[in-house]
Amino acid sequence: MQTTLKKTVIKSTASTHFKNEVDLGLSATVKYLPSKYFYDKKGDAIFVEIMNMPEYYLTNAEYDIFKNKTQDLISVLKINHKTDFDLIELGAGDGTKTKELLKVLDNQGFKFTFLPVDISKNALSQLESTIHVELPNIKINTKQGDYFNVLEDIKTYEKPKVLLFLGSNIGNLSDAKAAEFLKKLSTALHENDKVVLGVDLIKPKHIVLPAYHDAQGITSRFNLNLLERINRELDADFNLDMFVHDPEYDEKEGIAQSFLKSLTTQQVKIGALNKTFILKKGERIHTETSRKYNETVLNALLKDSNLKIIDKLMDSNNYFADFILEKIKK
Repeated sequence: MQTTLKKTVIKSTASTHFKNEVDLGLSATVKYLPSKYFYDKKGDAIFVEIMNMPEYYLTNAEYDIFKNKTQDLISVLKINHKTDFDLIELGAGDGTKTKELLKVLDNQGFKFTFLPVDISKNALSQLESTIHVELPNIKINTKQGDYFNVLEDIKTYEKPKVLLFLGSNIGNLSDAKAAEFLKKLSTALHENDKVVLGVDLIKPKHIVLPAYHDAQGITSRFNLNLLERINRELDADFNLDMFVHDPEYDEKEGIAQSFLKSLTTQQVKIGALNKTFILKKGERIHTETSRKYNETVLNALLKDSNLKIIDKLMDSNNYFADFILEKIKK
């Protein structure tokens, strides 16, 4: 009875956050919706499709690193067989890349607990199931939540930590938010703890933009599913046929952005908010930012933290980098 009540409270809290953030975003002068809400059960499945798209180079590039440079990664992290450590992954998803590291750590007898964190309960459940089947020796302890909130818990972990933040997920944050996140992350770590930060590197438009605007329309379905989720969970009446996915990429700045553009002037009612929102023809709702990086950009974000770049590993095409950061004294 108590467990059921707890689950109900958690679900209710999550729904309240969703409702409040949708209200805030659609009430803004420049409308937006937080990208973290892409990931419901349907969104998770569509994102798996995105990762398998020929245009979406990011997954294959980082997988290349984890598959072919695993031993280099272990060496750079300076972990040893005598030390029991926590391997924490923020935004773990389906864990495809991480499993390549887990296999080698397991085969070589390292002592650790795998702690995947994700906002999607569905993704965590699936990951835990596959780990039990594919890597039964791995100790796993999942945690649902967003990155900022989970850092408070991580701070209390006593064992040495290796924290994975892969997939260029940090690129979904503005530079100011990313700098704030990295500073907060550094306070959650102990001296000599390591971070593997996966970032997409700044590249030409003809490589980057198709990853967010594929020929099959999968990225379009992914973005439109956010409106469908609002319809379902917040009793809204978005007409998905009246919106079009409208991404762009600024090659000089290295910033890709996704929008949903209204094809006509329209009213959208959201029952859970008891509000009606007006969108003009051509007005856009910002849904995602995907920042691209180089060392200059990354060092600027790290300057107020206690994290220092100690190495980096790159894929065979030099599209993507996993930077190794270490918590230092200042």
